[in-house]
Amino acid sequence: MRFENLRSFLEALRKENQLKVISAPVDPNLELAEIHRRVIDEQGPALLFTNVKGASFPVVTNLFGTSRRVDLAFGPRPEQLMKDIIAAKDTLLPPTPKAVWDQRQLLLDLLKVGTKNVSSDAAPVLQQCKTEAPLAGLPVLTSWQEDGGPFVTLPLVYTEHPENGNHNLGMYRMQVYDDRTTGMHWQIHKGGGFHYHEAEKRGQALPVTVFLGGPPALIASAIAPVPEHLPELLLTSLILGQKLPLVANPHGGHRLVAEAEFAICGSVAPHVRRPEGPFGDHFGYYSLTHDFPVFNVSHVWHRKDAIYPATIVGKPRQEDYYLGEFLQKLLSPAFPMAMPGVKDLWTYAETGFHALAAAIVRESYSREAIVTAFRILGEGQLSLTKVLMVTDRQVELERFPTLLETVLERFDPLQDLYVFANTSNDTLDYTGDRLNHGSKAVLVGVGEPKRELPAVYMGGELPGISAAAVYCRGCLVVSGASYTDDPRLANRLAEEAGDRLAQWPLVIVADETSIAGDQTAFLWTVFTRFNPAADIYARTQVKRHHIGYELPLVIDARMKPGYPDELFPREDIVKLVDSRWSEYFA
Repeated sequence: MRFENLRSFLEALRKENQLKVISAPVDPNLELAEIHRRVIDEQGPALLFTNVKGASFPVVTNLFGTSRRVDLAFGPRPEQLMKDIIAAKDTLLPPTPKAVWDQRQLLLDLLKVGTKNVSSDAAPVLQQCKTEAPLAGLPVLTSWQEDGGPFVTLPLVYTEHPENGNHNLGMYRMQVYDDRTTGMHWQIHKGGGFHYHEAEKRGQALPVTVFLGGPPALIASAIAPVPEHLPELLLTSLILGQKLPLVANPHGGHRLVAEAEFAICGSVAPHVRRPEGPFGDHFGYYSLTHDFPVFNVSHVWHRKDAIYPATIVGKPRQEDYYLGEFLQKLLSPAFPMAMPGVKDLWTYAETGFHALAAAIVRESYSREAIVTAFRILGEGQLSLTKVLMVTDRQVELERFPTLLETVLERFDPLQDLYVFANTSNDTLDYTGDRLNHGSKAVLVGVGEPKRELPAVYMGGELPGISAAAVYCRGCLVVSGASYTDDPRLANRLAEEAGDRLAQWPLVIVADETSIAGDQTAFLWTVFTRFNPAADIYARTQVKRHHIGYELPLVIDARMKPGYPDELFPREDIVKLVDSRWSEYFA
């Protein structure tokens, strides 16, 4: 089934009993977000709030909060089409009459990819326009109590390169300052930020259009980690299975997505910054206040009965997990074509995506895996990967314990761990010394096993350690004093207990050993709380400028001074939602 707009998807959710309408009055300040979080934790339905205090429009959240709803939104056709496109390159290059005939259905499908212009009568987004206080009445949400204000959390931000006109559609949070201005959280690796950088160099304002709603395919395309040269609107069309309808804006500027719920139009002036944040983000912490560009809104188009789509981010798993899962499966067939040597690749939503990636690579000659790892780290948004693990074994990358065991069995600590200091970091990752700066680690495990991994810890007491638990074979999680009370604990463990722990290739020092019992808790805790250059400890040797390591590798993944606060709901809001729960779902 193809969903050309948000409301057709909502109707399908109704029929599947996957949509709950909440007519009780709900406050967009904290209360709505707390309801959403509880429902997504329970794998519950999408939520349509029809009585949002102080707002002129209803709010829908949790559209993609389960794998089932993602499957309903997109179906199997996009993944199959992508596989067919990749497979066809071997038969269509060079083209022959027989090859063209054999692939005629695929070619017909590809002819449907693109955009088309429609008249204003066929564009519901043009039904109403607001120019006075254009943002007033929008049910913008405040999700966490320390947030700097209300944020637009599901914006589809459209920009065009000021020189060549190439477009970008990305999802960048927007803090609402007043009825006419918002922040624009363009991070260092985002396409919209590149466009703004080029406009700013010319002293020009960058025109910006922010869409809310539209086809589910439009929302997915905005967060897809596609290469810069691949237009997101074409990806939207490919997922949608037909050309995407666009309409001219009567006030000038960008063409508008005809089926969007809202189109917020304006520009971002050059050399103007304003404090933005804090914001409880998808890393599960508050990203702090920093200066970002300012979006000046001139007018807002919207359907006469518009529905405001939103999402809530926080500790995984949230909606971004399920959308990310779909997008990685959709795009994975293209990885070998874009990066020769890569057979499969996965980034982990549990870590905020950029903190950890893993790849199955080709090792047709010695050390080819290293070449491919460098290629991965030089590719688009993958360049911000903090930890990359690669193997040549065929494993299911989503199952991280299996991957980790495969790598730990095979890696040679003297030559297969590379730590690179003084590199760029994801803007939302605060484990580095300063914003956007950090380090990277590459861990290689290829060939036949080099060691048998232990599955049970029987090593007795360890200095400074009060508890130990096994995460998977070869990986031990231990805890003791906090970092504040004993900052050298991990270092001391590597130095003083290295021989006793040598059979354990990887030892994680964490605040709680309970994380060993769950993949999500383990990945989130470990990979959002350590900086490779600062927090990996081991006995080392230097040979020909390469640092070789001795086992075990000890990673300090405790909370450290300067890290932003972990996200917890405010106690009075928790009690409020407790008391009203039956009212919401009457």
